Parts: sequence; C-alpha cells; structure tokens
Amino acid sequence: MTMRRDVHEELRARLHEAAGGHEPDRESILARVERGMAGPAASAHRATSPPVFGWMRVAGATAAVAGVLAVGGYAVASAVKDEAAPQQQEVATSPTPTPSPDATSRAPAPPVDPTPTTSPERRESAPPPSGKPSASVTARPPAATEDGPLWSDGSVDPHSNDFWAQSNITIKTREELTALTVRLRVAQTGGVSDAGAWRSLPENDFTLTVGEQDGFLVYTWNLKEGRKVRAGEWVFAGQFDHDRGGRDAGTDRYTVTAVAGSDRLSVGGGFAAVDDAGDAGGDS
Repeated sequence: MTMRRDVHEELRARLHEAAGGHEPDRESILARVERGMAGPAASAHRATSPPVFGWMRVAGATAAVAGVLAVGGYAVASAVKDEAAPQQQEVATSPTPTPSPDATSRAPAPPVDPTPTTSPERRESAPPPSGKPSASVTARPPAATEDGPLWSDGSVDPHSNDFWAQSNITIKTREELTALTVRLRVAQTGGVSDAGAWRSLPENDFTLTVGEQDGFLVYTWNLKEGRKVRAGEWVFAGQFDHDRGGRDAGTDRYTVTAVAGSDRLSVGGGFAAVDDAGDAGGDS
C-alpha cells in the first residue's frame, strides 16, 4: 500500500508540473491585446479596416486566454481526481448481504402456547359430584336435639388436656322415663383407650359396657329393668386417653333412646366445636 501511495504522489507532482508548463503568460497576452488595439492608429491601411475586426481580434485573444486557462484548470482537476481515486480504492468493502426472508428488526415474539389454558369459569366451578361425601366437608351434626319431653346435648369437657379427654352427654326430661339407653361413640383418632366413666344418676340403676367397634371406643349405659329415671337434668360422661396433642372430636357421636309413658323417644348428635375457653386438646 505504501508503494502505491508513492506512485500516486509522483504522478500528482508530474501533473502539477505539466499544468504549470501550460500556464499562460498574462503579460505577453495583454501586450498583444494592447498592440492590436493600437494598430489602427499606426497604419492607415489598418485604420480603413472596419472597427468590427479589431473587436474580433480582442474577442479571439480573450477566447485564447480562456482556453489556456481551461486547459490548465482541467489538468489540475485531473491531477486532483487521479489522487482521490486511488484513496477510494484502498477502502475494502464487503458485498452487501442479501437479506433473508426471515430477517426482522424486531425481537422474536414468544411462541404461542398451543395448550389451551383453563378458563376462570372452569377453575371456579365446583368439583364433580361424588356418591360419597368427603369427611372433610361433612357437616358436623347438631350437638343438641329434642324429641317430645326429651332433650340432649353433647360437649367436650373443658378439663380435657393433651393426653386425656372427657365427653359429656347431658339429657333433660320433663317426664318420667321407664327405659333409657345412652351410647357414646369415640372415634379412634390415635391412642384412644378407656380411662373410666360416670353418670349423675345412681350407679346401681345402670349397667355399663365399654368396647371397641368399627373404629370407635363405645360406652353404653342401660337402665336396669324395673328402674325409673325421674324428670330432671342428668349427665353421662366417658373418659379416655389419647395420643399427645389436641384431639378433634368432630367424628364422635352419641345416641339416647327412652320410653316415656307409651312414647318411644330418640335423640342424638355430635359434639359441639370447642371454643377458645374450652379446648379438647388444651391444658386444664
């Protein structure tokens, strides 16, 4: 590249010399113009010539001067052009690539997920009906029920703790009962075992049986034949141990059947949810 630059510089110098050699001699040209204009005064023959020829000579001389100047300017311009041309040739340019049909000036858009999303309506719809209700959504039966003169209520004793619990069944009767059976079913939630039982009525009036049946610890009090229960409020309680921690009595049940006169009565239900004041699994 250095050799080419030296050659261009040498060529430019020669062209400048050539242009300088063609530079017109302004003084000689002006002198000739003045002699031409003064010619008609020195020669009578030239004076007889029409003035138009004198002006034609001046115009010719002027055209000659313009031609010489044009030739010189063209030579200089050619030298400058020839100098600039090699400089442009030294710049290497790569061919313009053919744009791809897939080319784009925008960022590629994320692909569309072909998997349809579940509509909000479908996400919010209820699960399909099942033939068997789930235990988690099964409503807790009422603790207190009533049938004629007989009323009952089930509750967890507030003195229950992390290892021991007591379930209370309270009955009220407005009439004398000639038959009475009270049954308590405690769900086997883990480590449930009999720890005793009691009732507010005379012990000798009842028989008590305790056993396990279908995942429940079952307490049953039966009024002995010939005994009676007078009108009033009475309590039957079953006591049991269980695994450490709070115990949920939501699946525990009780039933009470009785006879008042000629009427057969039946009540029963579950155990009321324990409030903050009395927790089945809380400390006494």
